[in-house]
Amino acid sequence: MNMCLRLRASTALPARFSLPFSAPKHLLNPKPKSSLSFIPNSRTFSTKITMAQTVEHIVLFKVRDDTDPSKVNAMVNGLNGLKSLDQVLHLSAGPLLRNRSSSLNFTHLLHSRYSSKDDLNAYSQHPSHVSVVKESVLPICEDIMAVDWVADDLEGPVSPSPGSALRVTFLKLKENLGEETKSEILGVIKGIKDSFGQINQLTFGENFSPGRAKGYSIASLAVIPSPSELEALDSNEELVNLQKEKVREYLESVVVVDYLVSSPQSASLLHLDGILSLEAEAADGLCCMILLPRYR
Repeated sequence: MNMCLRLRASTALPARFSLPFSAPKHLLNPKPKSSLSFIPNSRTFSTKITMAQTVEHIVLFKVRDDTDPSKVNAMVNGLNGLKSLDQVLHLSAGPLLRNRSSSLNFTHLLHSRYSSKDDLNAYSQHPSHVSVVKESVLPICEDIMAVDWVADDLEGPVSPSPGSALRVTFLKLKENLGEETKSEILGVIKGIKDSFGQINQLTFGENFSPGRAKGYSIASLAVIPSPSELEALDSNEELVNLQKEKVREYLESVVVVDYLVSSPQSASLLHLDGILSLEAEAADGLCCMILLPRYR
């Protein structure tokens, strides 16, 4: 589901924007490598594929505090309904499990995947997408940001399994950093998966939609099998601190949010009031660093 929000600056929200949609179940990029495996003690098969290139689209929403729950449900259901659009490889939308950034108090997230930038752009203009944004999103949201990046050689399922936890991290770099420094930061992110066994899938890259990203230029997304394994990842503070020290001097600020991939039915049971954790200060969020555990 492609939520590429194109907004003209109004007060809090830009006037026009586009959102991503989630992809149909036939989810394959051109010429992906795939393998089929049987899951022991079950009657299901799991398809694992390696995509040469996948476009990641993340949209964060801040729903107004006084919004009627039925309207929030309508927004979540409307966004998830965009999964049926042809070129959407994957889409999931719902309330955040945890917001670790005190400066940007987002409440909901949409994650979608596409096989190309053209697919993302085309579906952002789809009448169904435009209708959901106009009728269900803009009337109840006071802030929205979106970040898009190209993930090379995505390994594993295009659609994370229901019950998986996502850790999404956006980095705002200090000014006047060269390409060599950016490459160093991306290299540190790439190595994170090897250091944390709980991470099943990791994508990262430079944002190519700067107009909607509030100055955040590097993004990453980690897929972890469950919230409990996310907590286990967070508990390894010594290793987390070691990783964050490698890039901390280059960062101005960081946004870190956690999201639980839900089934369509449970996604509509939204508004996990009280789940949002705003305890992290800006520096704390910094140390959370790239989809990694909380730093104290």
